[in-house]
Parts: sequence; C-alpha cells; structure tokens
Amino acid sequence: MKQGLSLQLDRLLKEKELTKTEMAVRMKTSRAAVDRLLDASNASVTLNSLSKAARVLGCRVKIALIPS
Repeated sequence: MKQGLSLQLDRLLKEKELTKTEMAVRMKTSRAAVDRLLDASNASVTLNSLSKAARVLGCRVKIALIPS
C-alpha cells in the first residue's frame, strides 16, 4: 500500500512541478520527512503526514475498510 501511495505522490509532485523542498515548506516539515514519505521502501508514514502531502498536492486521502 505504501509503495502505491509513494508512487502517486511522486507523480503528482512532478505534475504540479514542485520540488521536494517546496513541498516540505508547504507541509511545514523537513525535506527529510518528504524524502521518507516518497520512499516506497520506507513503511513508516503517519496519516497526518499523508494528509498534509495530499492537501499540498490538491488532493484528499480516502481510506476504506473493505470486507474480505
């Protein structure tokens, strides 16, 4: 799941022509935090960070539990 989110965030970052530094400033966080968010192999991400990133990129986060 994190890998898919990281890829989506990276794609949107490029579409919006934002640098990681600009995104960090808009999220009011560090560049290192943005790097961790975009690192598909780093599974540690908070919903708060994900929500901030989504807002900066003009999106919302939708999480749903689906019966198996």
